[in-house]
Amino acid sequence: MINRLRTSKADFAESLNNLLRVSSKDAEDIAEVVREIVNAVRANGDAALLELTNRLDDRQVTSMAELEISPERQQQALDSIDPIVRQALESSINRIRTYHERQLQALGSGADWEFVDDDGNRLGQKVRSMQRVGIYAPGGKAAYPSTVCMTAIPAQVAGVEEIILVVPTPRGEVNQTLLAAAKLCGVDRVFTIGGAQAIAALAYGTQTIPRVDKIVGPGNVYVARAKELVYGDVGIDMVAGPSELVIVADATANPDWITLDLFAQAEHDEMAQAIVISPDSQMLDLVAQTLDRRLEEMPRRAIIATSLKTRGALIEVRDLDEAVDLVNQIAPEHLELALAESGEVAARVKHAGAIFIGSHSAEVVGDYSAGPSHVLPTSGTARFGSPLGVYDFQVRSSIIECSARGSIVLNRDAAIIAREEGLYAHEESAKSRVEG
Repeated sequence: MINRLRTSKADFAESLNNLLRVSSKDAEDIAEVVREIVNAVRANGDAALLELTNRLDDRQVTSMAELEISPERQQQALDSIDPIVRQALESSINRIRTYHERQLQALGSGADWEFVDDDGNRLGQKVRSMQRVGIYAPGGKAAYPSTVCMTAIPAQVAGVEEIILVVPTPRGEVNQTLLAAAKLCGVDRVFTIGGAQAIAALAYGTQTIPRVDKIVGPGNVYVARAKELVYGDVGIDMVAGPSELVIVADATANPDWITLDLFAQAEHDEMAQAIVISPDSQMLDLVAQTLDRRLEEMPRRAIIATSLKTRGALIEVRDLDEAVDLVNQIAPEHLELALAESGEVAARVKHAGAIFIGSHSAEVVGDYSAGPSHVLPTSGTARFGSPLGVYDFQVRSSIIECSARGSIVLNRDAAIIAREEGLYAHEESAKSRVEG
């Protein structure tokens, strides 16, 4: 059911590359469809949104008012959900808020900063929050209230003035828990639109939906391509690929726990990736046996089986040093360290979106309740990308105020460098301040 690889095999590098590669099949066709949708919304606004929503989401709406969820309806959803679910949402939201408040403090509370140099010039930065942010929360096959919490709370803590949520609702079916989460998180407006058309509406604005400064949140391949297309006209968090989990385990790990963590990852969708790396072949044998034994218990077993067969792997390495090297090469979205010395290994990890240290730290708590945002870099982009955080909702302006004495020093140097670059107007502009 799952691929078995060994780093000692001559063809390992090729096998790993094939496993990690995300298929680009139909990419050009998808890009063209997305381009047409984005252009239609940009040109025709609400009219295009209504037509596309009716056609693509099997809806029958005639006005934009039917696509917006009122605060009263959100409150009704909150009042209707199971009290146990509400308590879990509220508890998770509190932890997410606490984590990001600590994050803000570590960044210096997002405050302006400045200093005066020896020549009397005042230099620094002005830090401010974005005015309006758009959140995309997946709907369709599965709705994710957790995504609302993991995106809205960091934006709120950062000081964003207005948060707009879009979520697809095929056939008009609205997830009540997602609406409840939006209410608890203080989302300002909610629209039941999805896909590339929702991204275009947020990026360019329509008669009803205001243009935002940045779009965050995961979606399907059409959403990812749309975010990629509109980037530059609007900010985005990242272009996310399928979700990923790598588990590094030794003989002390619990094979049942590892198996369930693999299942939890694989049930996202058929393209999700779940990998176990271990120097202990017996551990990998136990995991393989447990996978086969417990798969039938899983309600989403068809998705899990496809995911594990096409993109999952049990990888045997020579030792933990090789395991760490492999992790840093893969740069996974999620990394679990189910090891006797997890802390020591964690200190050597350079590239991972989120690191779960020790067997008790399951990736699933990162999805829902631990506190850090579950919006993470995928497809190896953890080499240069970071988890969504308050810093994603802040912008900075450089401050430069020259003193009379400092202006002479700075402009003298600027004139010399400008002349070297052949930018003569730059040189003259600088010299004019020196020569008075």
